[in-house]
Amino acid sequence: MDSLLAFLTVFTQPELLLLVGLGTFAGVYVGAIPGLSVTMAVSILISFTFSWDVYPAISLMIGIFMGGVYGGSRTAILLNIPGAPSAIATALDGYPMAQRGEAGTAIGITTVMSFFGGFIGIAVLALAAPVVSDFALKFQPRDYMLLAVLGILLVGSLSTGSLVKGIFAGALGIAIGAVGRDPLTFTERFTFDLPIMQGGISFIAVMIGMFGVSEALMQLHHVDKTAVRQKITRIVPSFGTIRKHLPLSLQTSTIGVIIGALPGTGGDIAALMAYDHAKRVTKKPEYPFGKGAIEGLVAPETANNAAVGGAFIPMMTLGIPGDAVTAIMIGALFIHGLNPGPMLMIEKPDMFWFIVGALVMANFFMLLFGLTGIKLFTKIVEMPRAVLIPLIMLLSIVGAYAVNNAISDVYWMLGFGFFGYFMRHYGYPLGPVILGVILSRLLDDNWRRAIISEREDLGRFFHGIVTSPLSLVLFIAVILIFVSQTPFWARAKKKLLGDPAEKVEQ
Repeated sequence: MDSLLAFLTVFTQPELLLLVGLGTFAGVYVGAIPGLSVTMAVSILISFTFSWDVYPAISLMIGIFMGGVYGGSRTAILLNIPGAPSAIATALDGYPMAQRGEAGTAIGITTVMSFFGGFIGIAVLALAAPVVSDFALKFQPRDYMLLAVLGILLVGSLSTGSLVKGIFAGALGIAIGAVGRDPLTFTERFTFDLPIMQGGISFIAVMIGMFGVSEALMQLHHVDKTAVRQKITRIVPSFGTIRKHLPLSLQTSTIGVIIGALPGTGGDIAALMAYDHAKRVTKKPEYPFGKGAIEGLVAPETANNAAVGGAFIPMMTLGIPGDAVTAIMIGALFIHGLNPGPMLMIEKPDMFWFIVGALVMANFFMLLFGLTGIKLFTKIVEMPRAVLIPLIMLLSIVGAYAVNNAISDVYWMLGFGFFGYFMRHYGYPLGPVILGVILSRLLDDNWRRAIISEREDLGRFFHGIVTSPLSLVLFIAVILIFVSQTPFWARAKKKLLGDPAEKVEQ
């Protein structure tokens, strides 16, 4: 009964309800602006909530977290500038839909699927947190390394043209992610003794430059072209559309919860892995992936919002943050005299159920705010390009500067913007570059932790892989996905199953 009362607290107190709604509204629009991250917004909020009671403070933070993860999809769809890394995969198919005049449909689908994914994540948090937490704890450094390798193999999914160009782009991203001081030994890598490179390169600046500035430069080729009129006949997807994609959304929500529960990962990796999964299991999408496939919106949006609930699992059950935002929220709980972890679940179970209730309410507010204002927002893509291009440049500069309040990030952003323009001009995909930058640190750190823990003995390292069931499953998955991207596999599949094109003709 006490748990139920704690769960319902946020529903019955108007002040808490207002704070969750206010936080979600702010999160949606903060998340939509490239460079203004949810992590930044929540960390700034902490200083304002020192003197508050814990319930109002947590209510506001949870609203911003839930709204911010969703908000990144808005600019990804309308301007091809992901508001957050978790919306990178959304841009791949959302922007082509906007180019077809279906921005309203794309935003409607992302909103409903984000709500669905968020609900699945919260349900798992409420019902199976200890089980998922125990599973996440079994991951050792070599498992994280294999997970990063598995993620890098997504390069095949993010490359719409040549796989070789995709591999080049992915390798470039890994090299960019390695620039700066080594976090383990503090030695410099790829810095060329230049002070500006010693602190590394912000991947947010790389992302904004690659997607935002390069898009503005590409638009210069079509300044006189008339903007595509958006068809806003139906925003909420039909029941048939939701039912059709229900199996995929359940699968990708599961991916989101598991990835979200792994400390050090987050919604961006979950969204990319879910996108790859959708590409593998969807046999006949209405439009090809990368050209406006609805499945390309369903998968990342369900996964990145399911990862929110997943990120709370290790935080609430073990006191280990699932991502940067939950790390800040752990700090907030400490400030208010609470001790996140197993003892919190025993001594203050009401706090656990209050957070679950606040997440549920924030999810409903996200659906409400996500489905409103769409007609106004879609006017952005109908603007004349002479107005749109400066707007994209302005957003990109403000966003890059806001990352660290550093002008050097603006220089990096502009440099990668021009570089991204030439990459697009010559048919190199941009997605694998960002993928490489995101996974570079995860791969690098965990490879060295794994090999150090095995006394730098490769034999012991591989023995650990084959004797650990979890490592072995991940290793087999890596091998299978790698083989499935080779020409040998394509020829063998064609020989065994026949040529689908020939079957259609028959």
